[in-house]
Amino acid sequence: MEVLAPAGSKDSLKAALSGGADAVYLSGKMFGARRFAPNFSESEIKGAIQAAHDRGVKVYVTVNTLVKQSELPHAFSYLDTLSSIEADAVIVQDRGLMRMIKDNFPLAIHASTQMGVHSVEDAQWVRDMGAERAILARELSLPEIESIAREGGTGTEVFIHGALCYCFSGQCLFSSLLGGRSGSRGMCAQPCRKRYSQAGETSFALSTADLFCADSIPELMRMGVDAIKIEGRLRSPAYVYLAAKAY
Repeated sequence: MEVLAPAGSKDSLKAALSGGADAVYLSGKMFGARRFAPNFSESEIKGAIQAAHDRGVKVYVTVNTLVKQSELPHAFSYLDTLSSIEADAVIVQDRGLMRMIKDNFPLAIHASTQMGVHSVEDAQWVRDMGAERAILARELSLPEIESIAREGGTGTEVFIHGALCYCFSGQCLFSSLLGGRSGSRGMCAQPCRKRYSQAGETSFALSTADLFCADSIPELMRMGVDAIKIEGRLRSPAYVYLAAKAY
């Protein structure tokens, strides 16, 4: 089972490789759901892929924001570059973009958790749309994951560690409504992490506990899950190294 670690910066990439990750996921300067991470230029992505491949590590590039019509030419050019520098897969949320990739590029597609894949039928749909892996919704129970892994007809990846969004599978409009920073455009301000007052009491009422699912690894392996994913492209290199090493 693949251990997939986040690389929000060059230092985090080095940390993931040193920690023993089997694969990393990272973003360019556009179209990634963590726009405020340092991220990578196109030339830096090429270097990251070469460094990772030298160690037998795969690189998945997040192209997982919703894409506006006016951005399609830039997105097409970017995907062409990712194809030419041999990215191992692209992680995609936008259904129209998924169709464009399927019709024009030999890139492997991983359906983002923000597509909300939470059933066998969802997994079969993304398979039919060209995805070779579904990154499952983070809220699923182990029996639900098992059903999808056995019957969905596509590869499966589950989040094993790190932050959870308050809204289902990250499809949240809270930040967008409060300040115009949409999570689906990579700009979430994480208002769910702040204190709120209710009935005279102040607490972190909307802030969910982080995932820590090491105890579930044997069960996930038994189910045939293909990859376990560590959240954290905005976290420190020390976090990335230790999490990758632990898993």
